[in-house]
Amino acid sequence: MTVTDKLRGRAEVLKIARLLDAEPESLDFLRELPPDDVRRFHEQTVAALFDRMPDMLDRIAAATKLVPAGVAAAISQKALGPRLAAAVAGRLDAQRAADIIEKLPVPFTAESCAHLDPRRIPGIVDRLDENLVVRIAVALAERGDHLTMGRFVGHLRDSALTRILPQVDDAAVLRTGFAIDRPERTGRIVELMGEERLAQVIASAATEGLWPQALAVAGMVTGELRGRIASLTAAQPADRLDSLVGTVADEDLWESLLPLVALLGEDERRTVAALPSLRADGVLDGVVRAVVATGLWAEFLPLAEVLPDESRREVAAAAGALPAPELDALAREVDKQDLWDLVLPLVELMDDAGKQRILELPAFQGQAAQ
Repeated sequence: MTVTDKLRGRAEVLKIARLLDAEPESLDFLRELPPDDVRRFHEQTVAALFDRMPDMLDRIAAATKLVPAGVAAAISQKALGPRLAAAVAGRLDAQRAADIIEKLPVPFTAESCAHLDPRRIPGIVDRLDENLVVRIAVALAERGDHLTMGRFVGHLRDSALTRILPQVDDAAVLRTGFAIDRPERTGRIVELMGEERLAQVIASAATEGLWPQALAVAGMVTGELRGRIASLTAAQPADRLDSLVGTVADEDLWESLLPLVALLGEDERRTVAALPSLRADGVLDGVVRAVVATGLWAEFLPLAEVLPDESRREVAAAAGALPAPELDALAREVDKQDLWDLVLPLVELMDDAGKQRILELPAFQGQAAQ
């Protein structure tokens, strides 16, 4: 399981907990499952909850069609309440639901949104007035309901997002991005922020303790935009970068950070390599273990190349002491990706026993024979 999968699974668990009105900690066992399985379970949970609604809801939904939208909205507020009103809205056609929502106070709608069938969101949102969509989104942010925002934000038009982003704080952007139901839209949302706002959002990851959320969001974007996120992160003050490394080490999120480091220029990599947090006890050992587990040698070795000498020796010692199967897997991966030019300087730093173990590996002998 990669760390991006790990974080995606964590987000899915939070969504399931919301649906079940359960504490997320009670569902921690789900985090051990493959994220795709957790996502499918989330979908099945939605179907089980919303497809088997009592017939009474269908009768109430049918009755709303007999009265004007304003009257139906008044009944929703006075007689049904936010949860039941959302359940009824899920039984209406999208246009009728939108007509009623437009007659409701925004705070009531924002509270109801958390209980709406997620599968009905695209059709309803597409029929709402944009001004109302913006007001609802801002109300959700003010309520701190980032999981519900995550359901909606991927379905919003660029014009609405452009108006919403300046009205929500940086932490809300990260928390919502972490929970977004349509991760393929994340890149576009990041583009709409602009570079200055993006830098602010990254800074908030340190000040608000949201590095896992930031790493999850970075894992959803690709190409040049991902490289921009990496560079803006590397430009943060050293104490903030140290907090990033500390979080990654504590939560074993190296598989998400290293691909970002690999996108940096040499000067930026040197900035990262010089961080005091990388010299804390056990940190580099943890990096090596993570790299072995994921095969991210191509991402890690450029950073290892610019580490201070003492840190390079620590990496070399950790690699040389790997169990035989992991050491063999290391050599095979290095050979497969033709990374020997970066590995051999580390081999030179190993003690005699470590060097001997490397020399005896079939992959190394094949390289030496070339």
